[in-house]
Amino acid sequence: MNEIIELTNVDFSSIFISVFIILVGVKAIVSLFEWVINKLGLETKWMREKREEHELLLNTSNSLIILRQKHDEDMKKSDSHDEEMRNDIKRLTQLFVDKQINDYRWEIINLADKIASGKSASKECLRHAIATYEKYEKIIDEHGLVNGEVEISIEVIKECYQNRLKENK
Repeated sequence: MNEIIELTNVDFSSIFISVFIILVGVKAIVSLFEWVINKLGLETKWMREKREEHELLLNTSNSLIILRQKHDEDMKKSDSHDEEMRNDIKRLTQLFVDKQINDYRWEIINLADKIASGKSASKECLRHAIATYEKYEKIIDEHGLVNGEVEISIEVIKECYQNRLKENK
């Protein structure tokens, strides 16, 4: 029981100071040991691992910089390819619209020429030409173009269609 009573009377501040002094002493000895090893040019396992870790960190950083530059370059190329594709799509769309307009125009003018030259056309053919003219007008309006060539031809076709309707009655 006396031992337990003596333990309660222990001076903890002196123990704390003693432990602190021992730790400082160990640190000083380790630092002195490292200094001697460095002066002799030796390398410990811990120092080698620390150096390799540092080199790995530098290599990783450089690799990330290179990857970032490559990514930026690839993004610029991608943007330029996207722009080229947009331009190509615009050109193709314009070509398609021009072809569609010319096809409709040709179909209407060709039928009007046949009628003007005295050839007959069926009511179905005339209705088709009128429907084609409506499609033609819609495309012209959508693209802000002016209709000038087909108006006279469609008038000839409409006149012929009205005459056909009068004849059948």
